[in-house]
Amino acid sequence: MSMSPLEELRHSCSHVLATAVLRLFPDAKLDIGPPTDTGFYYDIDLDHKLTTEDLAKLEVEMKKIADENQPFLRKEVPRAEAEQIIKSRGQERYKLGRLADIPEGEAISFYQNGEFMDLCAGTHVRYTSKLKAFKLLSIAGAYHRGDETNKQLQRIYGTAFATKEELAAYLTQMEQAKLRDHRKLGKDLKLFHIDEDVGQGLILWTQAGSIIRQELQTFIANELRKQGYSQVFTPHIGRLSLYKTSGHFPYYKESQFPPIVERDFLDQLVNSGCSCAEMANRIEAVSQKFADDVNARTGKETVTKDRILPDDQLIDGFLLKPMNCPHHIKIFASQPHSYRDLPVRLAEFGTVYRWEQSGELNGMTRVRGFTQDDAHLFCTPDQVAQEVLGCLSLVKTVLTTLGMQDYRVRVGLRDPDGKKFAGDPEKWDLAEAACREAAKTLGVPFTEEPGEAAFYGPKIDFVIKDVIGREWQLGTVQVDYVLPVRFGLSYIGADNTAHTPVMIHRAPFGSMERFCGVLIEHFAGDFPLWLAPEQVRLVPISDKVMDYAKATLNEFLAADLRVTLDTHSDKLGAKIRRAEIDKVPYTLVLGQKEAEALSASVRSRAKGDEGVHKVADIIARFKTEVATRALPEKKVVAATPAPKAN
Repeated sequence: MSMSPLEELRHSCSHVLATAVLRLFPDAKLDIGPPTDTGFYYDIDLDHKLTTEDLAKLEVEMKKIADENQPFLRKEVPRAEAEQIIKSRGQERYKLGRLADIPEGEAISFYQNGEFMDLCAGTHVRYTSKLKAFKLLSIAGAYHRGDETNKQLQRIYGTAFATKEELAAYLTQMEQAKLRDHRKLGKDLKLFHIDEDVGQGLILWTQAGSIIRQELQTFIANELRKQGYSQVFTPHIGRLSLYKTSGHFPYYKESQFPPIVERDFLDQLVNSGCSCAEMANRIEAVSQKFADDVNARTGKETVTKDRILPDDQLIDGFLLKPMNCPHHIKIFASQPHSYRDLPVRLAEFGTVYRWEQSGELNGMTRVRGFTQDDAHLFCTPDQVAQEVLGCLSLVKTVLTTLGMQDYRVRVGLRDPDGKKFAGDPEKWDLAEAACREAAKTLGVPFTEEPGEAAFYGPKIDFVIKDVIGREWQLGTVQVDYVLPVRFGLSYIGADNTAHTPVMIHRAPFGSMERFCGVLIEHFAGDFPLWLAPEQVRLVPISDKVMDYAKATLNEFLAADLRVTLDTHSDKLGAKIRRAEIDKVPYTLVLGQKEAEALSASVRSRAKGDEGVHKVADIIARFKTEVATRALPEKKVVAATPAPKAN
């Protein structure tokens, strides 16, 4: 597969990194070092625990190697010779496994620069001197081949660019990203918590974070009512057979929690030391064995692995739901429908569960339990186009309201051979055509990406670029001709015969956890007033005006504004600094003159001191700002003095 010039440069840097590692740590065993979207990495098995000081030493060595102007030389060899080369260099622990991954008949090649030779398909720059702008960034743990049952290696991350200016710009962006990191801000602002006793990847929404989530849910719920959606509620689990019918269990089996089955059956698997991914596989395998045993004993082909009878006890089991759609399908199927009833639009803030490996978890943006602002629309074929447009309009409303208007659109299609996808190819053609036509109406460029569809249908994804240039995949709309057939859904058409509806899946936020994590970073914690957990803080300059402060507090509460009163005995400057650190949008300073005039000195995070205003006028202004969901103004960089109060 050909690489872009930037990928070649980064791939070459990974080889130079490996060269430096072996110079400084000759006992290191190497696995792989590919380029990535943002740089490169190399996975290393090394008894010495690498430190940031080691990164600095490795970077110095890499610069020496670059200055040596080593050529990258390609050498193709037979498989037997490749094995000998790997063994002669003491790298057989991982490299022989990578060699075995290369199909018979394909070329086996090595690339050599200086004393270093690596099994590699290429490609690379011609000389190491071409590598002028690179930086080692961090060290992380990474299981060999991404399997948590394998040994954990040390992964060195780096980045590289064609010019030093591009590298400097990227490093500046990285510094900005650190300041906006939702994990740090979430802790500082007390928005969410992850506790080991609860489990990694499972979010505890604190009081402040819950306000943001509830405001977002109220906002989208109001929009859904305008579009004729009905709210539903479904349980967190369902029968394993439900997800086998839908296809989620076989297609997403590796990324699901193990099924909840009979205790004796589960004990057998746990005692054998299964991981979650293995457990799902072995339940499937053991289920088949049980079914075969029962059928052999009875002499009848009456039992399948989906419903098995080991020791004459029925086992079907349950699954933490990976998707909401099978539940919504069952709600639709619970009542008869005429074409006059369609479309039926069912919406739910439904929590689903996925088994993500611990190394892939990341705060709120990669979790094991998350709540989708999910909906499923059941419509006739001739309603598909209009319903998809309605879904896209909803996503655009969400993004515009939150100031996320720099985005691109990705249309995920099935791969050319269609082996990973279920259903009738002709129906897929119709669904893909509907997605293409809908994407054209958005007025932004879109790309088509084969192989990125869901197993049941193509999808339109919104990829958002935040204020420092990073991309996030958030909202999605999917067209599905497959699941209605799998579940035997029908409605009575105008011809008085049964027809199969088309199903549309859509989630404007995607998941509340990921969306809020991205939102924290997008606003750097400076939320618009309607989302801010604490909208207003009242700061009396002394206890002499405390009665006025409490009366003012009640006025804001009566106006349905989220307000707190700072009753600490600190000096005024300390109280204002604390409100700044807590990122409260507005701080109102109350002194004796303000009390006499029923006013307050307004200080905003965006502008600083805004002068003295009547409390009634301030409340009216804030209520308008909340009602219009106004975006926060850009913060003034220059320091502003604290407001004077008397």
